[in-house]
Amino acid sequence: MAKHRTGDGREVYIEIVTLGAFAKVTAIDSATGTEVSVTGPSNASRASLEAAAIAKLQFVLKKKSAP
Repeated sequence: MAKHRTGDGREVYIEIVTLGAFAKVTAIDSATGTEVSVTGPSNASRASLEAAAIAKLQFVLKKKSAP
C-alpha cells in the first residue's frame, strides 16, 4: 500500500489490485477513514489509476462536507 499527499496536505493510502484485464484502485483518506474505489484497465499507467482514485476521493470528501 502506497501513501500520497494531496494538494491540500491530506495523506491518502492507495492500493491497486490487478485481476486479469482490470485493476481495482482503492484510496483511503487517513484523517476521515473515507474509502473509495475505481476500476480501470490493468495496462493503464499506475499514475493515471492513482489520479482517478484520488480525484474520486476528493469529490466524495467535498460532497460530505457540503451542507
